[in-house]
Amino acid sequence: MNKQALADKVHEVLGCTKADAERAVETIVSSITDALKSGEEVSIAGLGIFSAKMRPARTGRNPRTGETIQVPAMRVPKFRPAKALKEAVR
Repeated sequence: MNKQALADKVHEVLGCTKADAERAVETIVSSITDALKSGEEVSIAGLGIFSAKMRPARTGRNPRTGETIQVPAMRVPKFRPAKALKEAVR
């Protein structure tokens, strides 16, 4: 399922226009992204928690040349599924 399929599902359930459904899905995605950029956690009951964590700097290796390189520290997105989601997927 992709973003367009989600918008189609929202359109089907709510009965709004397809453009409104696409805007709703896009708003949710951009809201989650903006919250993670600002360091906030996003918790959606029944789905899970989106957060950003810091990954430390490390030494990596270029697989093509074998050369070692320094990978800088960076923030990466993280998702912890809710118990309800884990049980639904089983």
